[in-house]
Amino acid sequence: MSDDFTIAGKTYRSRLLVGTGKYKDFAETRAAIEASGAEIVTVAIRRMNIGQDASQPSLLQYLPPDKFTYLPNTAGCYSADDAIRTLRLARELLDGHSLVKLEVLGDSNTLYPNVRETLKAAEVLVKEGFDVMVYTSDDPIIARELEQIGCCAIMPLASLIGSGMGILNPWNLRLIIKQSKVPVLVDAGVGTASDATIGMELGCDGVLMNTAIAAAKDPILMARAMNLAVQAGRAAYMAGRMPRKLYSADPSSPVSGLIGK
Repeated sequence: MSDDFTIAGKTYRSRLLVGTGKYKDFAETRAAIEASGAEIVTVAIRRMNIGQDASQPSLLQYLPPDKFTYLPNTAGCYSADDAIRTLRLARELLDGHSLVKLEVLGDSNTLYPNVRETLKAAEVLVKEGFDVMVYTSDDPIIARELEQIGCCAIMPLASLIGSGMGILNPWNLRLIIKQSKVPVLVDAGVGTASDATIGMELGCDGVLMNTAIAAAKDPILMARAMNLAVQAGRAAYMAGRMPRKLYSADPSSPVSGLIGK
């Protein structure tokens, strides 16, 4: 059974995508991401120096682009215009890089996505040749529209960004997974390793997280745990779990051929 994880024509070994914000310094960022095994790292263009300020340390020095795939994102953008402008800047800074993460927020308190502005930005970015991985709500209709526009991956939230509440609506995630012909990744709300495992067991193609690792008491150890959790969840999904049997016990050992019978 083939189990390739391919985004925008490139195949990756790891299904865990990790953010680069909220760590105490770039050294800890590098250590956590190496422990996670992630190959794709997200970068908030409005908050992280990747060459905008030549006088300051750059993330590029710690996470070289020849080793990691950068995923510039539009964290902090509240309109389609701001998001489009930010990703155009990212492409310029990263020498024509086309793989991006689009997120357009609708509320500064919940950081819930503004899906109308997200759809508007996605249309423009896809037409301009960007490979758009898109953060969105867990609405299957919006997810379908974003795929029809041409987004290369759909990334519904599990719960609010940075909340650590885990997967609150697995049923909608299942609907999105079932209908989608592009990869579906859980984005936002993961709090601990079991949340990542559940997302993968549901059939998600990957998990993206930042705060769950960066805000842990031991980010390096948590990164390692998340790496294992994603692998375990994917393996369980591929294996196919046993059916649930309500009020029906089934002995784990054979009952035929018992001693004395």
